[in-house]
Amino acid sequence: MKRKSLQSECSPTSAHIYPDHCRICVVHNSDLFSTFFFFFFFFRSDLLSLLKTYNCYHEGKSFQLRIREEEGELIVEGLLNISWGLKRPIRLQMQDDNERFHFPNEESQSVLESNNNKVASPTLTSVDGLGPEEETPQLLRTRSDASFMNVQRRSKLHNPGELQRIKRNRFSINGHFYNHKTSVFTPAYGSVTNVRVNSRMTTQQVLNLLLNKFRVENSADEFALYVVHESGERIRFKDTEYPLVSRVLHGPCEKIAKIFIMERDLGEEVTYDVAQYIKFEMPVLDSFVKKLREEEEREIYKLTTKYSALKSMILQQLEENAENTEGV
Repeated sequence: MKRKSLQSECSPTSAHIYPDHCRICVVHNSDLFSTFFFFFFFFRSDLLSLLKTYNCYHEGKSFQLRIREEEGELIVEGLLNISWGLKRPIRLQMQDDNERFHFPNEESQSVLESNNNKVASPTLTSVDGLGPEEETPQLLRTRSDASFMNVQRRSKLHNPGELQRIKRNRFSINGHFYNHKTSVFTPAYGSVTNVRVNSRMTTQQVLNLLLNKFRVENSADEFALYVVHESGERIRFKDTEYPLVSRVLHGPCEKIAKIFIMERDLGEEVTYDVAQYIKFEMPVLDSFVKKLREEEEREIYKLTTKYSALKSMILQQLEENAENTEGV
């Protein structure tokens, strides 16, 4: 098996390492840049150019991709960023009875996202300073259950013993709020995690990897991956597609396109045509609708007039033929 990395200096790769055509699972719609995949023979020079651009963008970072050849097939591998876009809390597996959490006097270790795909749940930090946190509105979106929302609104009614109990049940995982007692967890919308994948891994495999990393009990069937463009276009990955390949095709800049994990039943696809109008204000959209309605009425009138004239001509011709027949 031959291995070759694209170096950070983006130097040309030796031609003899790869065949003229590299078999890789990619293809995309050039009009909408929506990604659909099947086994496609990609020109080596084009593929290496895309990877070179991608790695130059991430120069000096851990997000550079590696390529290797296996049985004549080129395989790309590396870290894939995935943004959280969940609207409902997810359930985490409870810790083993023998596990002990580290409380305030010990400095907790943060879970490094670049630490491959290791399970992230053992490093939990207790959340101290309950009072100041309750006064921070933006943290509300990461609260895991409705009961704590009520606690937040009536925080001054709790006695010291109840506050201490609440603090014992509250932890953060990678900066997200987690209620250990209820075992529910809501990642902050738009926050980013990553998993190490390769170009052979399908959407379902990537989802399973991500959920396993955070010890999520929910089934992978409840979720889907989406490509969300800067324009607002949102396309869902099919279960058999390849997210890492899509990332390479869309380019390295996540301001242009991001990959989100969302609920399968709540996520909604937004076509390119619809996305063009998303950012307009309602009065502007109303004017668009009015113009389209006027155009529709004009087209209806033109078609109605055209076919009415044809109908009259046909009826007139039939009458003339009938008169000629009677005269004979």
